[in-house]
Amino acid sequence: MMNFANGRWVRLSWCVSCTAIAAMFLSGKVLAQAVERPELSIELVDPKVLRVCADPNNMPFSTDRGEGFENKLAELLADKLGKGLSYSWYPQATGFVRNTLAAHKCDVIMGVPQGDDLVQVSNPYYRTAYALVFKQGHGLDGVDTLGDPRLKDKRIGIVAGTPPGNNMAANGLMANAKPYPLVIDTRVDSSAAAMIHDLATNEIDVGILWGPLAGYYARRMNPTGTVVLLVKETTGPRLAYRIAMGVRYSDQEWKRQLNRTIQETQPAINKLLLSFGVPLLDDSDRAITEDSIAR
Repeated sequence: MMNFANGRWVRLSWCVSCTAIAAMFLSGKVLAQAVERPELSIELVDPKVLRVCADPNNMPFSTDRGEGFENKLAELLADKLGKGLSYSWYPQATGFVRNTLAAHKCDVIMGVPQGDDLVQVSNPYYRTAYALVFKQGHGLDGVDTLGDPRLKDKRIGIVAGTPPGNNMAANGLMANAKPYPLVIDTRVDSSAAAMIHDLATNEIDVGILWGPLAGYYARRMNPTGTVVLLVKETTGPRLAYRIAMGVRYSDQEWKRQLNRTIQETQPAINKLLLSFGVPLLDDSDRAITEDSIAR
């Protein structure tokens, strides 16, 4: 899961100064057009370009080669909005928001947990959960909660500091846990890839990863790993989250435009995410599949 809680930034309150500048340089007629026509909004530095804040090497989310599902989502939205597309690259770590969105180098972060207070969030465009990843036929088939007694003696990989750690502790599973670092330089390292490698080589018996990472990397195991979303937990926090897009707090019309576009393209967004192995959930914890989208 993208970790936007590792940096702090001061919310930009530039509306007053923008209004003053507009009053000085725009006639009443042009200002009225800007209010009525979102494409003329003074919220965006370049209203003709979708400027995205992204990590240059963070599969399956984004890369500077355009390989991730957030890259493909940006392309989808840019086409829908009739805009060009550009990026501001920065590793997903401390200072990400401060050095991209808050610095006005870009106008949207493609994946932000709903409830994040570093940015203003759009309506969510997908919902998923942390998941177990394990090999078939190794005694874990049918396990769907961290309270299952079959996990008691298993070596479990967990990214340190992520919510499932609380659930593991509540179920007495930390003694055999293998932690992987939360804060890394994604240009040279990947905790998810390291965990899946350890699972493939039997260094661990099961891994716990954020849903998009679990689905993406399990597909790359041979044979394909089993992914079980942790939606039945009764001890510890709930492990399902809604994911939205992040914009500046001042950008109200831009947020509304994104919300409309998300709503209009939701079926296409779902298909895109599923193509990357992202396990999707509706609000009742039911899996969203290609068949359910078609209906």
